[in-house]
Amino acid sequence: MERNPANFIEQIINEDLAGAFNKKNLRFRFPPEPNGYLHIGHAKAIGINFGLGEKYEAPVNLRFDDTNPSREQQEYVDAIIDDVAWLKYKWDKITYSSDHFEKLYFWAEHLINTGKAYVDSQTSDQIAEQKGTPTRTGSNSPCRERGVEENMKIFREMREGKHNEGVHVLRAKIDMADPNMLLRDPVMYRIMYKTHHRTGDKWCIYPMYDWAHGQSDYCEQVSHSLCSLEFQSHRKLYDWFVANLKSMKESGLELVPKQREFARLNLSYTIMSKRKLVSLVEKGHVSGWDDPRMPTISGLRRRGIPPISIINFCDKVGVAKRENIIDYALLDYCARETLNKISKRVMVVLDPVELIINNYPDENEEILDAENNPEDESYGFRKVPFSKYLYIEKDDFKEEANRKYFRLSIGKEVRLKNAYIIKANSVEKDNSGKIKRIYCTYDPLSRSRSGSPESKRKVKGTIHWVSKSKAVNINVRVYDRLFKKESPDGDQSVDFKSHINPKSLLILNNVYAAPSIKKASNDDYFQFQRKGYFKLDNCD
Repeated sequence: MERNPANFIEQIINEDLAGAFNKKNLRFRFPPEPNGYLHIGHAKAIGINFGLGEKYEAPVNLRFDDTNPSREQQEYVDAIIDDVAWLKYKWDKITYSSDHFEKLYFWAEHLINTGKAYVDSQTSDQIAEQKGTPTRTGSNSPCRERGVEENMKIFREMREGKHNEGVHVLRAKIDMADPNMLLRDPVMYRIMYKTHHRTGDKWCIYPMYDWAHGQSDYCEQVSHSLCSLEFQSHRKLYDWFVANLKSMKESGLELVPKQREFARLNLSYTIMSKRKLVSLVEKGHVSGWDDPRMPTISGLRRRGIPPISIINFCDKVGVAKRENIIDYALLDYCARETLNKISKRVMVVLDPVELIINNYPDENEEILDAENNPEDESYGFRKVPFSKYLYIEKDDFKEEANRKYFRLSIGKEVRLKNAYIIKANSVEKDNSGKIKRIYCTYDPLSRSRSGSPESKRKVKGTIHWVSKSKAVNINVRVYDRLFKKESPDGDQSVDFKSHINPKSLLILNNVYAAPSIKKASNDDYFQFQRKGYFKLDNCD
């Protein structure tokens, strides 16, 4: 795929390749934690890593950062694999941080043996207090000078399940005065008696992110470890861990990964926090992770946004070093740009009122031809039945209208799309005064594409319609933005859920579609003419 001029990450890679780095050693990875479904922000990271793989013809690992069994599930693993495949990206192999648990444990013992890690028996509150603040240096733990033999004994007991949760942790011994608080003896392992979705109950100690992440990159010989800007402060620790393992003869690994950071994607009128997305699902504000109002890839997929639109959107956003908020309208634009080219057209009346053509023969029914997609003639034509009795949209008619209203009104003409010119004559109302039926006449010589002079007669308005006798009753869900506020979680003093849009979902049951809709499949995208883009939804 042709891509934009080199971004700053590509420039880094190009500089490496211009030096001593061998192109055959390029390898990238996308490392999600399986604690929820992927969202549009992850799509950017997916596009960066897999896009680099395509550009440089290098392998890309899909690696699951599965180090916290209290939050991770196989359901999320399966959904992530499905989402990446739906985006049409191909991985070299699927890996897991848990693949490396044995090696990580062995390396942790190496750090203990070399005096660079120790078991701390303080409480989590004591450790937090003792670490200091950004403006106050930390103080050494009373456990920091434990001997190697004692540290090793306790650490092995931790693995054997001889200690309760929270009693001990393993910490790296770096510098409690370092201005980067992440280097103030970070925790490497904690005790957790939780069943892991892959390893079951084999382990009761689990590595922390900073220990597992870089070392998993190292194990897999990832050349460039790319992550979002919030991990920039982690880079020094990432390099410290790898450097202290590189000297091990037992590691057997040569290539040292290079971590670099890019600005994550923030989208207006939505949230990207997995914790908050989980809250929306668990509290029933949405129907699930794949609710079309969610910013998840599965939600966007169900909403009818094609995968190429998401990829194009991420390309337009680009790769930057500074975070900003992207207007949701850009995603809408990218979706419409694609959907206009690939959608089948169909006439659907969302809010129907009956229209009767008085001078059309009662027994007649014509079959008209209409283009399936005027953007692509290979889509061919569909058959559209036409008769005396039709449905049109209620808001396409007014009894009285000003000169700026170009739809149907008494005494005025409009064209029925792909059919005839009609003129409204009268209406029939119910006891409450609501219009039940509209009566009109048609010009029988004005049929579209008939070749007659009347067929080329110009009128200012064109409206869609459906033949009553062949109409298919369907249910339609119309979605709006889930939040009313551009930055729903921008004000931490207010619950972000208070900004939920109560009109974000409109369910329409009294909807009539032309009969071609009966052939719809899950692979089809539709433009309901004059209404918008829709897709078949197999929800309950």
